[in-house]
Amino acid sequence: MATLETQKLDSIIASRRTLLKGVGALAAAAAVGEKVANAAVPAAPTDAQVLNFALNLEYLEAQFYTLAVEGVTADKSTLGGAIGTGAGTAATGGGTVKVKANAKVTFANKSIQAYAIETAREERNHVNFLRGALAGGAVAQPNLDLQTSFVGLGNALTPPVANFDPFLNDLTFLYGAYIFEDVGVTAYHGGAAFLAQTKQYLTPAVEIHAVEAYHAGLIRSTLYGLDQGALTIPGTTLSIGGVAPTATSISNLRATLDGTKGTVPTDAVGLTGQDDFGLTTISVPLNGTSATASTILDAGKVTAAGSSTVTYNYYVAFARTVQQVLNIVYASATGVKGGFFPNGLNGDIS
Repeated sequence: MATLETQKLDSIIASRRTLLKGVGALAAAAAVGEKVANAAVPAAPTDAQVLNFALNLEYLEAQFYTLAVEGVTADKSTLGGAIGTGAGTAATGGGTVKVKANAKVTFANKSIQAYAIETAREERNHVNFLRGALAGGAVAQPNLDLQTSFVGLGNALTPPVANFDPFLNDLTFLYGAYIFEDVGVTAYHGGAAFLAQTKQYLTPAVEIHAVEAYHAGLIRSTLYGLDQGALTIPGTTLSIGGVAPTATSISNLRATLDGTKGTVPTDAVGLTGQDDFGLTTISVPLNGTSATASTILDAGKVTAAGSSTVTYNYYVAFARTVQQVLNIVYASATGVKGGFFPNGLNGDIS
């Protein structure tokens, strides 16, 4: 009988396979970061190939959050368990992590620090879980860039953010986390159509997706609170309406990289058909007048079963293909390796 862990493992396999469907040509856009070669996505990946793809992404998140919380790589963590020794760790057999010296964030807001600690623990556990499932077949951690990549992305924002450093303070950390978390939510939704046909995989997949959504929603809610003056960072002065524009610019850049930026004209409430909404406010009708709503939920278009009609209901999370995910982490609209993975992911899906 399958255990909950094996069911979760199966759900990851199934969802990632489905994400590989529908990969097509994406619109060209400005790319940032060091470039090496085009991304590779096998037509029919094996279970191990799919899981190693997921493992690469977990390495990235585990290192980012652990460095922000402790100032050390994930194999050296002392808070809730480190990445195990062996292939795939920064200490033995793994790639390098390019990051500034003294990357530990000096958090001024204790709630933001608590979120960072929790997420770092969970991401390290994801790495250990996947490496245990793959055993000797697990890929080593690839070379990661958590310094030049962020600077390049900052320069590509509108307006540009010079020398963007996610390890500088609470706010820049949240912006850095914002880059990652929404991508995870949209990736898991990419497998929903397949999983809906397979009850044995649905529950564990929803559990994993829900955790990603909690993280993304918490980041968005925290940034929105800071933007509206409802939350504060001690020692920092933030203007009302001054935080959301950067988050919105990040969303627009992700949509540019994955090829959906501005694909449908603006609708009645000011949102477009791209698959990434920024953090802002919109005017909505209310009892014959209007009211202000936030855009904490990054959601939108729905295609009815058996129909090509798209309805914009703003309550269903977007889906991204593996190629679109690669474009974002490579910081390249054409899938050229670079960005957070200067030499690409390890494994056959790279």
